[in-house]
Amino acid sequence: MLGAFFNRIHQIERKFSRSFGTDISTPRARRNARWHFYMSDHGFLRGLWTNQFEIAPGVWRSNQPSQARLRKLAAIGIKTVLNLRGEDKFSFFLFEREACEALGLTLINHKIYARSLVPAARFAELFEIFDRIEKPFVLHCKSGADRAGLVSALWLLDQENASIDDAKAMLSFRYVHLKRTRTGVLDHLLETYEADFATDPMPIRQWFAEKYDPAAITASFHAKMGWPAPEPA
Repeated sequence: MLGAFFNRIHQIERKFSRSFGTDISTPRARRNARWHFYMSDHGFLRGLWTNQFEIAPGVWRSNQPSQARLRKLAAIGIKTVLNLRGEDKFSFFLFEREACEALGLTLINHKIYARSLVPAARFAELFEIFDRIEKPFVLHCKSGADRAGLVSALWLLDQENASIDDAKAMLSFRYVHLKRTRTGVLDHLLETYEADFATDPMPIRQWFAEKYDPAAITASFHAKMGWPAPEPA
């Protein structure tokens, strides 16, 4: 009963947040988009809390940056922004794209999810981005906790020759990541790689190419949590 209530509240909030904030072409539209960014997209929280950390030389993770924070990032030498929320029609993306263009920052949009796993091809594209991205760069999602944590872990494994333990630490409560929620599927992905690596060591991008099975990992995670089996994609 309580779960259904909160799910209904979430649906109402989501419907409201998607009802405006898609235009910044006029002064009035920009004001509305600002309201969307700071209230519906929770930008007011990110004004006080950036969840911003340097995870390797010239590689930063963060929550969604405002235009003001993008100016600060450019001032310290950031060259590229990797946006893990993907291209969108709402305020957070419109303002980010505008600021990056004005500041001469390269904006790369690559959408992944916090509560579900994308196909292997999407991760292959991410590794290709790793090979060509110009540093210093910042990668971000909405809160900087989940998607940013997973991609930080993959960067460390693929580009920094880090240990699996160091990579898994990118998904932790330090960054406000919660393992016992649906975002824990990201932890389970790394745990699956760790288990496979113990018997058949291979680089992370090879594992994604040869062994990664998002449906099996998701089903295993649901079983681990005692949840109903996920619906077929």
